[in-house]
Amino acid sequence: MGEIVLAAKCTHVPTMLMSEQDGPIKGKRQAAIDGHREIARRAKELGATTVVICDTHWVINAGFHINSNSHFKGLFTSNEFPQFIKDLPYEYRGNSELGDAIAKIATDKGAYTLSHQVDSLELEYGTLVPMRFMSREADFEVVSVAAWATVHGHDESRIVGQAIREAIEASDEKVLLVASGSLSHKIWANKDYAANNGTFTISSEFNRQMDLHVLEMWKNGDHATFLKMLGEYATYCCGEGSMHDTAMLYGALGWDRYDAKCEVVTDYFPSSGTGQTNVIFPVQ
Repeated sequence: MGEIVLAAKCTHVPTMLMSEQDGPIKGKRQAAIDGHREIARRAKELGATTVVICDTHWVINAGFHINSNSHFKGLFTSNEFPQFIKDLPYEYRGNSELGDAIAKIATDKGAYTLSHQVDSLELEYGTLVPMRFMSREADFEVVSVAAWATVHGHDESRIVGQAIREAIEASDEKVLLVASGSLSHKIWANKDYAANNGTFTISSEFNRQMDLHVLEMWKNGDHATFLKMLGEYATYCCGEGSMHDTAMLYGALGWDRYDAKCEVVTDYFPSSGTGQTNVIFPVQ
């Protein structure tokens, strides 16, 4: 029987890539990089061979979608930030069987989901940034689940999360589950970015305080209360992808029955107006 051996909420800010390049950001995101590698190292120690990533940079408008190709290879430039992520080479093995199983179970449960094996369907950087660093610790297979869901409810994403867990448990896989997205996500207005040193600051003190409060709730295991406020938190603090990655994560972990105390492995930091961190969700 398969299992989710470790789960995490992870940042994917492009400046993590720039942190390893010469320039003004060199070294500035080392803590976030180290967090990714630590999460991957622990998952490997627990036997994980596949990572399922719920990616808030893959936008969808109908149904849910999974990139289940058996092999991913390409050269990625972000259409959002081509000055930040340009000509990024990648090559990873996929896990088609697991991706197909997740889609079938989610559809059977009422959240219509399609699994795709299409060579021209590239990975988005919500998957590529974590894999850039996690793959240094282990040769994981990758399944990418779209989590920038524009016309979907958190109740549906909860079902997708449940399907992720059921598909894994029906397999022989040991899996690292990653919700790839920020906490608050109000990017600085273009005209205000430079004046506020936008790369390293947050755009809203209200958002910062809410993010810090949420992290305390997670560290204390008060997930049932957090889930009561998830919808409003995602709305008022502009949660990335409406925080469907987070709803999927909780769906896989047991929703409001989940009460484990989380571990922050990368201290909270602002980036381009948004709130970022890496947090381990122990699996019960």
